[in-house]
Amino acid sequence: MRVVIAEDNALLREGMVLLLTSAGHEVVAVVGTGPEVVPAILEHRPDVAVLDVRMPPGFRDEGLRAALVAREKIPGLPVLVLSQYVEESYAAELLSGGTSGVGYLLKDRVGRVDEFLDALERVVSGGTALDPEVVTELLTRRKNSPMESLTPREREVLKLMAEGHDNTTIASTLVVTERAVSKHIGNVFLKLGLPPSDSGHRRVLAVLAYLAHTPQ
Repeated sequence: MRVVIAEDNALLREGMVLLLTSAGHEVVAVVGTGPEVVPAILEHRPDVAVLDVRMPPGFRDEGLRAALVAREKIPGLPVLVLSQYVEESYAAELLSGGTSGVGYLLKDRVGRVDEFLDALERVVSGGTALDPEVVTELLTRRKNSPMESLTPREREVLKLMAEGHDNTTIASTLVVTERAVSKHIGNVFLKLGLPPSDSGHRRVLAVLAYLAHTPQ
């Protein structure tokens, strides 16, 4: 895949370049400031953009803003946003523009090579990849909502769904059958008032949309 990287930390930036090229991918552009991001993406039209949330000159949310603008100019552009800390508002805003081809990971996850590359592949294929810690924050901060009616097991299933995992992976992770996973998913949708679907991918997107738009 062809990748544009936007990261101001030189060490992390070069580390990602080495990681991605070693995995057989092509890094077509590397930028270190917010204003450089969108022009680089429009010029190279990558398969995916990996962006830091906070970048120069303001170190606020320049990377996130650039990701949102880039997805407006190139609808469906896969983006994987990296953050130093869990920021629910960033995750929610990113998801509000559509959950297909979107990822939000903590920077620590980059060091876990297999997890990082797996998340990147999911995003490029049109799926989602939310950091487990981000999902935990999204779930635990939702008070006075239907999610409080979920059982511990149903919350585990929802968490794994929100991270972007399919039913097979969820079953393997929880050491249960896929039939049991399907039953838990049915209960989750019933309690959250979400329409059931035959597509695991669409179910994940529906749950993510619910999490992104449900008021705290």
